[in-house]
Amino acid sequence: MSVQTYTPQAFHRQAHDALGNPQIRANFRQAMDGLMTKRRDSFGDWDVEALRDLGASIRLRALAKLPDLLEQLEANCQANGIQVHWAQDGDEACRLIRELCEARDAKRVIKGKSMVSEEMHLNAHLEEAGIEALESDLGEYLVQLNEQTPSHIIMPAIHLNTDEISDLMHAKTGTDKTRDVDYLTAAARQQLRERFMNADVGVSGVNFAVAETGTLCLVENEGNGRMTTTVPPVHIAVTGIEKVVEHLHDVPPLYALLTRSATGQHVTTYFNMISGPRKPEEHDGPREVHLVLVDNGRSSIYQDDELLDTLRCIRCGACMNHCPVYTRVGGHTYGTTYPGPIGSILMPHLQGLEATQDLPSASSLCGACGEVCPVRIPIPDLLVRLRKEAVGEGRGNVEGAGVKRNRKEVLAWKGWQWLATHPGAWRASTSVAGKFRALTPSKLGPWTQYRTAPKPASTPLHVLVKRHRQVNRQEGES
Repeated sequence: MSVQTYTPQAFHRQAHDALGNPQIRANFRQAMDGLMTKRRDSFGDWDVEALRDLGASIRLRALAKLPDLLEQLEANCQANGIQVHWAQDGDEACRLIRELCEARDAKRVIKGKSMVSEEMHLNAHLEEAGIEALESDLGEYLVQLNEQTPSHIIMPAIHLNTDEISDLMHAKTGTDKTRDVDYLTAAARQQLRERFMNADVGVSGVNFAVAETGTLCLVENEGNGRMTTTVPPVHIAVTGIEKVVEHLHDVPPLYALLTRSATGQHVTTYFNMISGPRKPEEHDGPREVHLVLVDNGRSSIYQDDELLDTLRCIRCGACMNHCPVYTRVGGHTYGTTYPGPIGSILMPHLQGLEATQDLPSASSLCGACGEVCPVRIPIPDLLVRLRKEAVGEGRGNVEGAGVKRNRKEVLAWKGWQWLATHPGAWRASTSVAGKFRALTPSKLGPWTQYRTAPKPASTPLHVLVKRHRQVNRQEGES
């Protein structure tokens, strides 16, 4: 199976290629239709809007108190025996985890699903240090075998169908070629089970970090997260600083929203609550638990009272499942860790607008993402804000702001503004434009890449109206 490298700078070419690939479109269309239906049915008789209001208020309250809650989380985690580490960016987080592994002479790391670890390219960093990092989530395991990155934040291998998975596992692990999903799943489970037992360190993500109790909550369906966090002697949890919540009773509403919005489930198969390492009287569990809190641009988002809403996200993926752009081109097209609508408002902060300038425009602004977001992130409004930043019309506090600003375009619009506010000049210019309409260029920058350039009318509307009135007047007089 061919492997392709994707980058946000090549979004348009990648989107064109994806639209021309009927297999990708079929895979995503079938999967997304199913997920949208499951989400709708899962809420049933629930007052979903009231639940969304509650979820949004919980996240907003946590963000309003974020600095204090992070300190409270650190204190309570340490009181529970969890060692807390702070990382300014992804590189520092990778270094911290590598040093923790090297200090324990760890050569084998087993990983549960963690988008933050994808964000900071942890696997590649560990491999460069001679430490094997193996993904244990089935979807993540498949994309790792295929030397790809996840195409969805909840279902990493959603871009692959059964036949492609069968071919991949046959080529990489020697399993039989078959469409028997149970056989393929069992084969992957058998391949991973021994790796769990032999791993020196387990690395996981965190869905909710409870400041009140110093508890790390992990939501999953396969049990690999529980194996990752309990079988190896050392457990390292890595998360963005925004995942903190204030109280333990804040978790159930967010959990109800997360599971229903992500996969249409009332509850997931496993919900793990980690509050410390193995106690002296206990017979299993890790001897050490570490928490790595990663900033990686989140503090800069936090400083902006509008873009702050980006940090509400609970990583459910509902915005992707309902986005007419994502569902047709898939996640790899975006070339970033977080694809779809949430990625289009988050990645410009993590990578800068110079690298991601096309992502805020990778949207029809239909509003579907905002309508289904379980914590009411105003994604369309934030996309518009970032579009303004890209052309230099925003606050200028996003890295790379103004990257798409075009001096000729600015001058053209200023000229248009002047003409539109001076009636005499407007009439004269439209009259001249009509006479020379044949000379109108067919290309007017990016706007005409997908549109036909408009030509001025041979006769302006106000002239046609004036003639019509004169004719009516003459007919009335006669």
